[in-house]
Amino acid sequence: MADHPLKVSITDAMKDAMRAKDKARLSTIRLMLAELKKVEVDERIDLPEDRIISILDKMIKQRRDSVKQYADGGRQELADAEAAEIDVIQEFMPAALSEDEIAGIISKAIADIGASSMQDMGKVMNEVRPQLAGRADMAVVSQQVKQQLA
Repeated sequence: MADHPLKVSITDAMKDAMRAKDKARLSTIRLMLAELKKVEVDERIDLPEDRIISILDKMIKQRRDSVKQYADGGRQELADAEAAEIDVIQEFMPAALSEDEIAGIISKAIADIGASSMQDMGKVMNEVRPQLAGRADMAVVSQQVKQQLA
């Protein structure tokens, strides 16, 4: 099975964290690799790059939820730990798109599909999701699609 560049860079980062004795970073990177390995073993596949990005994106979403819950519960030290994990995971994600770039992709999708009302929102989201996965917060994308269709 061939390793993809993203997976190789995560593995290299783990080795660097081990050498630097950076326990917090090492722990997060090991969590990332464990999650990727779990999916590979469960589904008996070699993960393609886009799937790796979607798994990492899911991990970031989970941690954002945890940060909010910990902060609401007055557990700031746990919220800070989760936020630090988000920072480590985001290092391996593709560069985020600006709001203007997102709006351009959405506008093009709306024109390509011929969407004209809120009933077409699902079609538009299905069109833009592959282009924006891991590069934009899908909640923000959803809001922009609603604004453009309104």
